[in-house]
Order: sequence, then structure tokens, then C-alpha cells
Amino acid sequence: MDVEIWSDVVCPWCYIGKRRFEAALARFEHADELSVTWRSFELAPNAPAREEGDRAVRLAAKYNITVEQAHEAEHNVTAVAAGEGLEYRLDIAQSANSFDAHRLIHLAAEFGLQDAMKERLMHAYFTEGRLISDHETLAVLADELGIPAAATIDLLRTDNYTDAVRAEEELARQFGLSGVPTFVVDRAIAVSGAQPAETLVKLLDEGWERSNAADRSRRE
Repeated sequence: MDVEIWSDVVCPWCYIGKRRFEAALARFEHADELSVTWRSFELAPNAPAREEGDRAVRLAAKYNITVEQAHEAEHNVTAVAAGEGLEYRLDIAQSANSFDAHRLIHLAAEFGLQDAMKERLMHAYFTEGRLISDHETLAVLADELGIPAAATIDLLRTDNYTDAVRAEEELARQFGLSGVPTFVVDRAIAVSGAQPAETLVKLLDEGWERSNAADRSRRE
């Protein structure tokens, strides 16, 4: 059974959704028979390499809310993240374009490290305040996971995996995905948002039943 997850490394609810999906996998008895793939999605594809100014002010302008409401929203998501064992430091987070980070995740997949790279980038952004658009930072994070330096350097000097990232984003548009995270099972059923683990277990159970039913139908 195939599970595809569209998300962005700078999306606070996507990191929460990742933890909740991991909790769901721990409760799903067929977890070792799943193929899980992280798909690219940019919340702000036109964002600069580094956003300047106060983060709360930018959020207020983007969502047409007050700065106080933006601060409250960040406080709330930080509290939710803490409940999932995540430490968010949004006060030091450096908002940035995530395109190259998505390309790096594609490269990591070639070495069987896609999930590890996704996790490292999110932790770097939300907890460590690292600038995930900076090529030197990306190279350091990739090296930590054991990705060959030559491969990372080649990626960052070229447009490798650009088409792959764009293709996944186009697929999201074709599917009508407007928000992330979105969890898609066998491209047949899906749920959006950082759903509770219980909801994600139900999604996996339903997908498993559909997959088995399809197999039985083909054999008959």
C-alpha cells in the first residue's frame, strides 16, 4: 500500500502531522508493508531566500489578522507541537524559501534517507533557527546524514530535481490539494491537516481494506 504525504518543511502543522503519522504507524499492524513517500509542496513558492522583518507582522498581513492574533496563533501551535514532543522556537525561526530543501529531500531519497532528511530539515528550521534556504546549511545537514558531499554539491550547483519538485506540486494542484499536510493512500482516499493519530490509523485501515479487496477482486 502506498502512502504519499504532501507537506512543506516550513509548515508548523506539517511537522506536527509527521509526528502524528508516526504515532499512527506505530499502531498500524501492517506498517512494515507500507511504502511512504514525502511529496513536495511550497506554502510560499515566491518567498525570498530569507524573509525580512517581524514574523508576526508578516503573518498578520498574510492572513488579514492583527499582530496580537498572529502571536496567539504561534503560541497555540507551539503548545500543540509540545504535546507531540516537538520544541518549536518560532522566535528564532528564519522564514525562507523551501524549494532547495525539497530538492535536497529528493536527493536524500536516492540514498534511502528521505524521511531522515525531512526530519532533519524540520528540526533545523523549527527548533534550531537554521536558514534552510542557505546552501552551506543544506550541505551541513546532508553531511550529518551521510549523504555524499559530492552529490550535495552537485545538487546545489545545478537544477537537479527541479522538475521532480515541480511535478509533485503540479500533481497536488491536479488533486485539488490546497493545504498541507495531506495524506493520500493509493491515490484513492485522503485526509488533510495534522489529524490526530486515531484518524490517521482509520485512514490506513480503510486503505488496507480497499487494497485487499482490490487484490481479491483481481484473483477472482
